[in-house]
Amino acid sequence: MKNSKDTDLTDRRTAAAEAKAALLNAYRAAKDAAGPEQAARQAERQAVAVARDQRRAEREQLKTEEQERVQAEAIERQAELDAAAKAEVEARETAEKNRVAWLIEDEASRKAERDRRYAARKARQS
Repeated sequence: MKNSKDTDLTDRRTAAAEAKAALLNAYRAAKDAAGPEQAARQAERQAVAVARDQRRAEREQLKTEEQERVQAEAIERQAELDAAAKAEVEARETAEKNRVAWLIEDEASRKAERDRRYAARKARQS
């Protein structure tokens, strides 16, 4: 339907200005009415943000502690492996020394037996 009223530019501008003023007044009234509620919501948001930051800091601290624990365990395992490797090397060296000592002792006893037989043979011949 067409507007039967004949409106010109000034009437439309006035109506638009009044509508804007009404919206602005409604906004201000709603803002003033929601003032205490808004402050409470803002305080709640801040409390939530502080709690979130605190939880994040706790998670980071736990993560750091876990990394330090894992590093300490790795260092401890490496030290155990190094000690085991050192013990194994020492055991090999000891076994090698014992084997060499046994070979020298065996060689000496065989030489002594050979010398005894030689002396006995010379004694029989003379």
